[in-house]
Amino acid sequence: MEFDPERTAVVIVDMQNGFCHPDGSLYAPPSEEAIEPCTTLVDRARDAGAAVVYTKDVHPPDQFEDAHYYDEFDRWGEHVVEGDWEAEIIEELSPRDDELVVVKHTYNAFYQTQLEGWLNAHGIDDLVFAGTLANVCVLHTASAAGFRDYRPVVVDDAVGYLEPDDRKYAVEHADWLFGERATIDDVQFE
Repeated sequence: MEFDPERTAVVIVDMQNGFCHPDGSLYAPPSEEAIEPCTTLVDRARDAGAAVVYTKDVHPPDQFEDAHYYDEFDRWGEHVVEGDWEAEIIEELSPRDDELVVVKHTYNAFYQTQLEGWLNAHGIDDLVFAGTLANVCVLHTASAAGFRDYRPVVVDDAVGYLEPDDRKYAVEHADWLFGERATIDDVQFE
């Protein structure tokens, strides 16, 4: 699977301390296992001159106080609160100054963020997704990309998850409905 580095961004979803570090409140070992594959994708993208975009799930402490229905703290417990260590991107994947970091407050990194405008301004058409969790933020952001006419490709072996079936569902659903799936070895920049 070949990607034009001038028209492609590798999107690293929510690789944050709260999800990937054993001390994180929503730590999942497969998210920690995704660090090395994500690092490999980032290195390849940087070497080829492709864009790298990071998303950060960040919640102001009072975000859900007036919620009618959508309340992540009720569903998941308090996590990645604005200003906390948990909300920081893990050290192994530290963004460079010239790389976009999208702060989001929902599962979908396109919702009320600068992501779509930035991608359009930079002529990006293809998005290679890695990060965590496969069936939550990766899936919802990749589907939002597909519905906006980007080519979303979810990298099977570079996504974290809670249960193996979660990853299986996410990548199969992406491939079936709105995008494609690949492995790290499939992703080549030309």
